Amino acid sequence: MKDLIKACRPKQWTKNLLVFAAPFFSFSTSFDIWFSSFICFISFCLASSSIYLINDTIDINSDKIHPYKKYRAIASGRISIKKAIISSLLIFAASLLIASSINNISAYIIIIYFIIQIAYCFRLKNEPFLDIFCISSGFLLRAIAGVKSANFDFSPWFLLSIGLLALFLAIEKRKAELQNVINMKIKTRKSLNRYSLSLLNRAESIVSTSAFMSYSLWAVGPSINGSTKGPMIITIPFVLLGIFRYQLITDPKERVRREIYNPNVNPEKPEEILLSDKGILLSILGWLLSIAFIGFLK
Repeated sequence: MKDLIKACRPKQWTKNLLVFAAPFFSFSTSFDIWFSSFICFISFCLASSSIYLINDTIDINSDKIHPYKKYRAIASGRISIKKAIISSLLIFAASLLIASSINNISAYIIIIYFIIQIAYCFRLKNEPFLDIFCISSGFLLRAIAGVKSANFDFSPWFLLSIGLLALFLAIEKRKAELQNVINMKIKTRKSLNRYSLSLLNRAESIVSTSAFMSYSLWAVGPSINGSTKGPMIITIPFVLLGIFRYQLITDPKERVRREIYNPNVNPEKPEEILLSDKGILLSILGWLLSIAFIGFLK
């Protein structure tokens, strides 16, 4: 059971916090709204765990030669393929049942998420750019599910910002994987054969700029169907600083320096960087504190 829980990657629960974006940025204090968002959060935790089990089952051969992934429960043989598949189906069934208890739309979003991720696991992860769009779609669907579970009408600028920032992190993840292929001469993903660092750098530039602009448009306020509060514009510097900081610490030269002092941070896992780098944590803290301050300006 312990190995099964690890294979479900409970540490990835932070990704599912996006379902709380709608009530948080609407400054809602309604218990019913937050409770619905929490139920949605549980549903996505289960759905994403189900996908991880399927993905690790499909990738078992490539994971065995990967410097980090070879220690996963399925790749190392601690969990059988049969047990992983059965567990995945049961966990997804539980996720769908929980989402249905909120409303039908939440259940549909879980189904759409599952279909996209299954397509990613079996085929689309081998197709350049379609793979990173699949990854980022999961984050966007989490945010949309949070909106619908709380029955909110939310700004399209903010949803676009979430989708673009997720796309930015997906590109950074592929850059880290490609750098490992170049350094270690180990091919772990077919799509990496058609990527180059220069190509991903150009894509990163476009996406990071677009993400910053869409967030800025949302932060301007209700005049352009953005945030319900105009002062949200003071949060923009923290977002820009966070993007710059992430680009700095994932730069190849900086990665070499950081691996000397902090070898436990895996650059292929954006969540580890987001939760371990002091500069990014300070940017997030400043961002949250400024939002909290704005929330009290009622």
